[in-house]
Amino acid sequence: MEEPEMQLKVKKVTDKFTESMYVLANEPSVALYRLQEHVRRSLPELAQHKADMQSWEEQSQGAIYTVEYACSAIKNMKDSGVYFKSIEGLLRHASAVKDRLNSARR
Repeated sequence: MEEPEMQLKVKKVTDKFTESMYVLANEPSVALYRLQEHVRRSLPELAQHKADMQSWEEQSQGAIYTVEYACSAIKNMKDSGVYFKSIEGLLRHASAVKDRLNSARR
């Protein structure tokens, strides 16, 4: 009576072992298939995000250049105050010389 029970137990063990071997043998391919599916679905969206980020980076770099150029122009305008004062002094001097010449003619 032990023989049929033993055969049943051996059959169960071999069936479980065979099933485990089948799962182990196919699991990496299933994982790779899922990975491939994920990449195939995600890649176009990621590529679009990358293109958008590059476009935003270019726009940002342009804006940064514009702001830096504007700041430089404002600094140069601020520094030009010395020259305007010099020009103002020269104009006053020229005006005074003109007035002296006009009074000398009369």
